[in-house]
Amino acid sequence: MNYELFIAKRIIAGKKYKNSISSPIIKIAITAIALGIIIMLIAVATASGLQTKIRDKMAGFKGHVQIVNYDNNNSDVSTTPINIEQDFYPEFKNIQGVKNVQIFANKGGILRTETDFEGVIFKGVSSDYDWSLFKEYLVEGKLPDFNQDRTRDVLLSETIINRLQLKLNDTILATFLKTATSKLPSNKKYIITGIYNSGFAQFDKNMMIGDIREVQKLNKWTENQVGGFEVVLDNFDDIAEKGEEIYSEIGATLNSKTILDLYPTVFDWIKLFDNNVWFIIAIMILIAGINMITALLVLILERVQMIGILKALGSHNSSIRKIFLYNASYLILKGLFWGNIIGLSIIGFQYFFEIITLNPETYYVAVMPVHITIGAILALNIGTLILCFLMLIIPSYIITKINPSKSIKFA
Repeated sequence: MNYELFIAKRIIAGKKYKNSISSPIIKIAITAIALGIIIMLIAVATASGLQTKIRDKMAGFKGHVQIVNYDNNNSDVSTTPINIEQDFYPEFKNIQGVKNVQIFANKGGILRTETDFEGVIFKGVSSDYDWSLFKEYLVEGKLPDFNQDRTRDVLLSETIINRLQLKLNDTILATFLKTATSKLPSNKKYIITGIYNSGFAQFDKNMMIGDIREVQKLNKWTENQVGGFEVVLDNFDDIAEKGEEIYSEIGATLNSKTILDLYPTVFDWIKLFDNNVWFIIAIMILIAGINMITALLVLILERVQMIGILKALGSHNSSIRKIFLYNASYLILKGLFWGNIIGLSIIGFQYFFEIITLNPETYYVAVMPVHITIGAILALNIGTLILCFLMLIIPSYIITKINPSKSIKFA
């Protein structure tokens, strides 16, 4: 009996079905599996890429958690200073997973040229600023050096540069709003030493980055007074938990908010990507499963006589079903193999050559980012294989309904 089952496996698994009725059905089923895994890989890679890129951009400009005075009322302009001498600065001793704590202060102003002007937020930072999330956005020039006694070097976005028709190393005149101690606006000149393009229009349109000491002088603050602190975390996934821990560690007059709290609409929007991805995965697996069910039924019906002979020789229904399920799994694996090669190649081309571009005003990025992990690839493949296999178990029961005498009669 084992010999007969072995021959049956070879017949189904071999090339004898290439010229049979089932040949186009099998090819369609393999193609459906391949297309399904291609679409799932691309959906996961693009959704994860967008989420990761947008989160990194937000953290590059605002940190993961901001600590400010309660009196700031969620304003982008620092109004009430905080003493720099805090227990949590320069590091949180009781909280793990904090990469960096950096000071900042913001000041509203206007950049002016002979023919035009543009409103900006002057963000002052210090030598403790973590540029690792920001460096990739620098398109021209260099980062300011804050280790000097005084620097008037600033970073401006390409958006502002183009609007004001400026260029690298130009000197720009800035007028800043009056303060509580000075009723007259302040005029300052700064040198554009770097030009960045984050693709995040919300920041690019009005953000100028420079020395925090300039902001302190504009606000008539002492060197120990800052607008707030930005906390950069090692892992974004811990932001909610670490946000609560940070809030419990700071003083009663201070308030801390994560970027999830500061920009809820942005993060609610990118959360929708997960729902879309799950929907795409469910649809693709369903389509692939239906095609495999069709292919399995055609294989069974095309080999009714063989099934009858095997039953007549004493083979059990379960043994015969295993033969067909085994070969159906082979077809699934074949589809997954080609789907992974094509899908990962497409993702690789986008990653290295940035073929697909996006509107940054809508998607916050200029190029479609892709990001996928080995774990996600394995999960998609194993999940597709298992779910499609489970969908084939019920239709394989048709084998138990085949009568050996009737099937052999027409052989």
